[in-house]
Amino acid sequence: MEKQVAIIGAGISGLLACKYTVSKGFNPIVFEARNSIGGVWINTVETTKLQTPKPAFQFSDFPWPDSVSELFPNQSQVLDYLQSYAHHFDLLKHIKFSTKVLGIKYQGASDEEMQSWSLWGGNGEPFSSRGKWIVEAQDTQNLSTEVYRVDFVILCVGRFSDVPNIPEFPPDKGPEAFHGDVIHAMDYANMDYESARDFVRGRRVTVVGFQKFAMDIAMECSTANGVEHPCRVLYRTEHWNIPDYIPWGVPLAYLYLNRFSELMVHKPGEGFLLSLLATILAPLRLAFSKFVESDVKKKLRLAKFGMVPKHSFIQELNSCLIATVPHGFYDKVEEGSIILKKAPSFSFCKEGIKVQGEDTPLETDLVILATGFKGEKKLKDIFESKTFQDCILGSPDAAVPLYRECIHPRIPQLAVIGFSESVANLYTSEMRCRWTAELLDSTFKLPSIKEMEKHSAKWDQYLKRYSGPYYRRSCIGALHIWYNDQLCKDMGWNPKRKKGFFAELFEPYGPADYVSP
Repeated sequence: MEKQVAIIGAGISGLLACKYTVSKGFNPIVFEARNSIGGVWINTVETTKLQTPKPAFQFSDFPWPDSVSELFPNQSQVLDYLQSYAHHFDLLKHIKFSTKVLGIKYQGASDEEMQSWSLWGGNGEPFSSRGKWIVEAQDTQNLSTEVYRVDFVILCVGRFSDVPNIPEFPPDKGPEAFHGDVIHAMDYANMDYESARDFVRGRRVTVVGFQKFAMDIAMECSTANGVEHPCRVLYRTEHWNIPDYIPWGVPLAYLYLNRFSELMVHKPGEGFLLSLLATILAPLRLAFSKFVESDVKKKLRLAKFGMVPKHSFIQELNSCLIATVPHGFYDKVEEGSIILKKAPSFSFCKEGIKVQGEDTPLETDLVILATGFKGEKKLKDIFESKTFQDCILGSPDAAVPLYRECIHPRIPQLAVIGFSESVANLYTSEMRCRWTAELLDSTFKLPSIKEMEKHSAKWDQYLKRYSGPYYRRSCIGALHIWYNDQLCKDMGWNPKRKKGFFAELFEPYGPADYVSP
């Protein structure tokens, strides 16, 4: 009997999971709560553009059309590209749109029996004659529900959508104390462009946060209101947001996205020689970081605005926190239509916002919380089992324990794609989906549960060493080639994808290097 695979989410990872499972002869069901593919690209702010240069953000077997000449395409261009990919590979017929998964429940071995397993799923296989997943899905149009029994689940729910991260406040010091409006950036992005402009026009707006979403919204507010009603940006930490990807004329990819750059980083599971080499090259890694920092400080005049971060650029990269600054952002700061305000913590009052340590409130009419999303809660809540809810996220002081960033050793017949981050998420997700499809096709077998847990612990040590307080983002940014090497070896591919010693060492790696062998 044909094995049934369920894929939850039709964003980039969901489309890739669908394409590669179909290529292995499966007939997957893709559940998508919205009426369109695209995930986070469905609703963005008007000025949003791709953060990753186009050559690094493309499918290995489906390049961008020649009609898209921009290096950083906008939202509509990205959505068109994703739609074209889905049509080209005939993926839409597998997708159940407007179908929200309410929860998934494993039906098979008991919790006690699963705890005794030494191999994933009890047999080390992706499928089991005993185990099934029960997927409860709701039609968002008529609210009817339907139950599906499937053999394997691929979670592609993402971590930057749907569940907003709203800061917690003491009693009577939260949004309820404020007489103006408080919304999350997600609510702003869900408005159509004209409605968003009208919503902020003529109002004193405060944007909380300093990542890409916050900067884009601040730019739109400053354009709508100018210096008459400047947009205040409340931030806690300065970040190495960059103006471009060519510090001092050198493409950033040649500094950080080739094998030579990864020789400077201590890797999980490395041997003595690689460890020694990373130690010897540590000063060079620091020099690269200082090189980029000096360019960013000069181009954006960070010292003038008191915005020089205290941490290094390399930590920013290792945490996948790099964002490009909207063109003209600091010009808006200089003219006074954007006001930057550091606030380690804040609360609400009737007039607006009170910054810790200051008596005078910041008067405002509208607060937009660009404070991110609760991706971990979203991942956890999809499981009905308390046991799986507890183990999927692991310890609160460790990264999410996924082997190869895809498989939880204690949760059978399930893969997670797109939760951990990279500097180029599309092609990282593509590699993971290809790896998962090969696993489903029995090309290779997983090691024992203990070996997988040991592997995850080594990655956790690496993340804590290089990402600092942001280790739970599970960013593989500084080791994406090393990471892909492991996937290639599992699948029986040659991990060396370049022609020649020097090309292999110094040329940047990207999606085009991983065209099917």
